[in-house]
Amino acid sequence: MKVVVTGAAGFLGWHLRVRARAGGVHEVLPVGRSDWHRLHDLVRSADAVIHIAGVNRGEPAQVERGNVELARDVARALESDGKPRRVVYANSIQSGNGTPYGTGKETAAEMLRSSAERAGGTFVDVRLPNLFGEHGRPHYNSFIATFVDLIATGGSADIVDRPVPLLHAQPAAQALLDAMSGPGGVRTPAGKDVSVQRVWDLLSTFAKAYSTGDIPGLASQFEVELFNTLRATLFPERYPIPLTSHADDRGRLVETVRSHGGEGQTFVSTTRPGVTRGEHFHLRKIERFVVVSGEARISLRKVLTNEIVSFDVSGEDPVVIDMPTMWAHNITNTGAEELVTIFWTNELFDPADADTYREPVLLEEVDAC
Repeated sequence: MKVVVTGAAGFLGWHLRVRARAGGVHEVLPVGRSDWHRLHDLVRSADAVIHIAGVNRGEPAQVERGNVELARDVARALESDGKPRRVVYANSIQSGNGTPYGTGKETAAEMLRSSAERAGGTFVDVRLPNLFGEHGRPHYNSFIATFVDLIATGGSADIVDRPVPLLHAQPAAQALLDAMSGPGGVRTPAGKDVSVQRVWDLLSTFAKAYSTGDIPGLASQFEVELFNTLRATLFPERYPIPLTSHADDRGRLVETVRSHGGEGQTFVSTTRPGVTRGEHFHLRKIERFVVVSGEARISLRKVLTNEIVSFDVSGEDPVVIDMPTMWAHNITNTGAEELVTIFWTNELFDPADADTYREPVLLEEVDAC
């Protein structure tokens, strides 16, 4: 399908577009603030709309009114030609809870439902719990984005503890994409119930271990998602991570991975001079590169952007470069001799679910809304 995605430049919008790019099923027509004026034209050319754009910070009246006004614009675009479309709304579990935000989201859902049904289309109301994930804005998208920023900058948190249902942005994005098929109605993806204090304690433990390049014990997918969120905030300023080399008259020894728990897989590759490996990204996987012989350039690009970061590394001085999730990456042998690289991932390779999506690092132009 051709799918208009509103809020495409925001936190959840970016995650959804990356996941759609990985899946390669739908053609996404992104709409952000800068091109909101194109909404009607884009909706007319589309088969479906995923409405993510919203307001969750500001004066109470502005928050309520902002969510209603955005939905009204989408509703008018849906009714402009009377074509039946599938409409998926990124709603919140706070919808209808009596707060200005909850009232605004509830009113917005009703407007979209009515417009979709009047045109003979289908409306799916996806009520999401509290979201977190890579590249969230501190003090805006989630308290976890604030926590990882505080940890990265050496700050401390004033915590009011309470249980919170949490869902990473990638499964949230998948829930919205899943809503592109099947019956209409309300869908409520389950979050993980965890306390605010527990989140801070986990992130603090992860940061302490990772400060020396150690991989912390990751006992669940939720903990992997938290760790990936922290790593995204630390990248690229905290890289490369230096390794200690132990040398004597026999040669030298370098510990490339120290994992405190969980599964993992190590492999070694050789690369001829001038050859590039990689050119892909991952949605969930932690992947580590350590060059132990030869010279290389490791380059990374945040998916859907032109933001590129490169590191020149040498086996004479081994360092760790960990690939952040949703960054396309490659490694090129820039030396005259064969390159030897040790790779480590936090999960065993599964050909049926490899979490590896082809994407070149260097592009002439990137569709970055």
